[in-house]
Amino acid sequence: MGRSNRRRSIERPGRRVHGRAALSVTVLTGLLAACDPPDRPATLALDTPEALLTWLQPDSARTVDLHPGVAYRYFWSPRGPWAVHIVQASVAGRCDLGFEVLQAEGREEGGGGRETVSAMAADSEHTVLAAINADFFTPEGHTVGAEVVDGRVTAAADRPTFAWKPGAEPWLGMARQAEGSLRLGWAVPLQTGDGATEAVGGFPDLIDGGQRVGDLEVGARPSFAAARHPRSAVGYDASTGQIWLVLVDGRQSPYSSGMTLPELTELFEALGTDEALNLDGGGSSALVLHGAPINRPSDATGERAVVNALALITSPERCSGP
Repeated sequence: MGRSNRRRSIERPGRRVHGRAALSVTVLTGLLAACDPPDRPATLALDTPEALLTWLQPDSARTVDLHPGVAYRYFWSPRGPWAVHIVQASVAGRCDLGFEVLQAEGREEGGGGRETVSAMAADSEHTVLAAINADFFTPEGHTVGAEVVDGRVTAAADRPTFAWKPGAEPWLGMARQAEGSLRLGWAVPLQTGDGATEAVGGFPDLIDGGQRVGDLEVGARPSFAAARHPRSAVGYDASTGQIWLVLVDGRQSPYSSGMTLPELTELFEALGTDEALNLDGGGSSALVLHGAPINRPSDATGERAVVNALALITSPERCSGP
């Protein structure tokens, strides 16, 4: 299978590349050196929203095409300073792209456990284009929010959730338990599942129906919401059918200080998303591309073990039909 690996620089002339733009040179080189991609349909062309560049005011930027209609973007902005990693994917109407919830080893049979995003991605049976850490978790290694894996409800909770199943648009909203089902954008039976849905929890909702959600927990949880931390999040733009996986490195000034939840929400507003959900952050924030970590985790020991991850996968066999 061909893989898109062209690199386009939108770095402004005469300005320096800071921090992670020197980022994982080995990883980027590997992505760029693979085989040439097939022709990309014009409808899958991805552009960086001008509003994002205006708001972020990046000193440097990089783009790597991961797959037709899927691009990784890195920005370093002196405003924070911020090191921002974004995976932009055109998923609407695509049979070859989908999502998979990755679980830490030991959790498949209902137990607890933790594992790095890199290790979970490596164990997937699918081709993982990108994977990002997902839900908050307990000390025992269980998710705080809802979780659905391969259509099986592994955790039910009334919490903000990202959900997807083949043939449906990504859904972000409040999961609810009612009448023996976990109700997302559709109902998934708690006992039997539906054999198709993938879902992970997060907190809080940042954008709902194109509108910022309340005060983003600033009043109730100021140390969590109003302080700058590493952040992981997911957003969806229904008008373009594009998913955005966003990670902002933090706690590493002058490289990157992280974002408050209002700042993270402003980033998604600049992207033009209709829906956005904050995922677990801090030392848990990790983004993996084609199996290799691409960001700089804040823990001194590197990538932290977590309970689950949200993976963007490619499965061309789904396009062949019955």
